[in-house]
Amino acid sequence: MQANDLLHLAEQFGSPVYVYDAEKIQSQYNRLTKAFSKVPNLRINYAMKALSNVAILQLLRDMGSGLDTVSIQEVLLGLHAGYAPEKIFYTPNGVSLEEIEEVHALGVQINIDNLSILEQFGAKHPHVPVCIRINPHVMAGGNANISVGHIDSKFGISVHQLPHLVRIVENTDMNIVGIHMHTGSDILDIEVFLYAAEILFDAAKNFKNLEFLDFGSGFKVPYKKDDIETDIEELGKKLSKRFNAFCVEYGKDLTLIFEPGKFLVSEAGFFLAKVNVVKQTTSTVFAGIDTGFNHLIRPMLYGSQHHIENISHQKGKERFYSVVGYICETDTFATNRKITEIKEGDILCFRNAGAYCFSMASNYNSRYKPAEVLWMNGKGHLIRAHETFEDLLKNQIPLPVEAAV
Repeated sequence: MQANDLLHLAEQFGSPVYVYDAEKIQSQYNRLTKAFSKVPNLRINYAMKALSNVAILQLLRDMGSGLDTVSIQEVLLGLHAGYAPEKIFYTPNGVSLEEIEEVHALGVQINIDNLSILEQFGAKHPHVPVCIRINPHVMAGGNANISVGHIDSKFGISVHQLPHLVRIVENTDMNIVGIHMHTGSDILDIEVFLYAAEILFDAAKNFKNLEFLDFGSGFKVPYKKDDIETDIEELGKKLSKRFNAFCVEYGKDLTLIFEPGKFLVSEAGFFLAKVNVVKQTTSTVFAGIDTGFNHLIRPMLYGSQHHIENISHQKGKERFYSVVGYICETDTFATNRKITEIKEGDILCFRNAGAYCFSMASNYNSRYKPAEVLWMNGKGHLIRAHETFEDLLKNQIPLPVEAAV
């Protein structure tokens, strides 16, 4: 997408607004499938927690993607978007047995990540196909909040608990069809990924009737100029060869599953915000914009860096700015960042705003959530309207008259 296209969309739909480039999502999907084209049975399940707008789900559905979901609500959204139940994979954490049973009743593949629920579910539903999430005890990921495969993680069943796990499966005569792991997000070193894969292969040898192995995802995308990213093509060569060899050793062609979220949608996203005020203090120039961490929390939560550019004045003189929001707390998007000269009314563009951005938005300070637009075939399509005051009040119930003092 060009800056002029983005400026036009900000004018057409107002700010703040999220914009997603359909062509980029499609190219990332094709890049991943091409990298693993030597694997006979490959399945991509989009991790919809990254960006759950129904239009995005439908776009990926039409490309052949399945869905990775983490809640019954995400399962219901996937079904609403037209996914067949067998194309939806459900990997919750810390949910009740009742929710897992509800999801199972919808015909979705369930993935269980703790021994207690596994034993309870197996005792009640021994013939239901179940996947098991393993914790490989591998520290990987770009931030502690997104590193989920280490020894102190709440996710998965410890690989050291395999004997206990196998005993539960044997005692309940459960139908285990898959083994799953996810070490974390923003993985740079593919050797770490390959090391964790060997742990998954070893775990898989304990189960005779598997249909698939799910390697999660965690591929890193570039967030700034010259930033490093996961070498998908190299990983594809190495893991494909090892996976195919394991299938021969196992005696059966298994399906290889990935659950990319950020990899598919992050670079496709742009977040556009208008500059409300330029404020000079004794040491800092602040650019205050019409948004805050209620719309984009990643810089504050993860310390993530989103490239910011002034698309209203792309060729101006560069100055140092601290870009801040309008929330009544410190919500700093960038500190002393070099940006072309900013004036009030300019539109700033945040890059890599497709993953874990709108999906983590809130109504903090009673601010409305922004609109979402899909750029497709050279045209912007509104896929979520700006919220209104009525949306804030929708589920609120006034104090009953008889309860008033």
